[in-house]
Amino acid sequence: MKMRVSAVQYHLHTIRSFEEFAAQCEHYIKTAQEYDSEFVLFPEFFTTQLLSIGSDQQPSLTINELPGFTDQYLNLFQKLALKTGMHIIGGTHVVAREGKLFNVAHLFYPNGQIEEQAKLHITPTEVNEWNMSPGSEFKVFDTAKGRIALLTCYDIEFPEIVRMAKAKGADVIFCPSCTDDRHGFHRVRYTSHARAIENQIFVVLTGTVGSLPTVDFMRANFGQAAVITPNDIPFPPKGLQVEGELNNDMLVTADLDLSLLYEVRERGSVTTWRDRRTDLYPDWEQREKTF
Repeated sequence: MKMRVSAVQYHLHTIRSFEEFAAQCEHYIKTAQEYDSEFVLFPEFFTTQLLSIGSDQQPSLTINELPGFTDQYLNLFQKLALKTGMHIIGGTHVVAREGKLFNVAHLFYPNGQIEEQAKLHITPTEVNEWNMSPGSEFKVFDTAKGRIALLTCYDIEFPEIVRMAKAKGADVIFCPSCTDDRHGFHRVRYTSHARAIENQIFVVLTGTVGSLPTVDFMRANFGQAAVITPNDIPFPPKGLQVEGELNNDMLVTADLDLSLLYEVRERGSVTTWRDRRTDLYPDWEQREKTF
């Protein structure tokens, strides 16, 4: 089984209306469609661009006002998925529930179905500056091309949750991210490589680029899309299928051959998933079978 994926290095800049945001999103979707992509990944927090619209009273809106765009956001990406027949991982969008803010990744299916995965691990900035709350449920998602998981930025830095994703049968992790400097970028990038090696899976990663000068904590962005593979002979030597040009407005596209994952898990140079010492630490695969 193969799947073609595109990852968007979304360019943040000041806009004046939701229609401008929609046109930019559609541009990336149409580009991916021209490449016959089946999955398209947008970055974390890319909808903060909507805050730059501002109001008559202030040059930008606050994070607490971002959930007010949720219905428009959902309608836009649902229509794009229906129109193009692609699976769209619509980055993350901030939603409000029971008086709390959550950073939620959304999966839009070609048939109009919408699924969600809230970010599970929240950074100090998200807590202290935006009063965000962590999600409490982890899911994997079945698609016509295989089982996938959505883990957002900081989530990928925790090996336990990716072990759980693999134990639940996910072969591909889609990781929308948003980092403001080289330190944050490389934390996410290096741990994505580690997770791909540990679990013999693909990781599709992307981040925001550009700047929102009027939006607090979104003034600096440092991003690059990449499709990351296990480090074994069927794959590129650096475990890198494709990567974008650093901090450029663009998307990257690659074919993921899931059969190669099954091959290296069975008879690769190393078999990291099979060789887990479950006598020393939890066997998440066995635990999933008992639930």
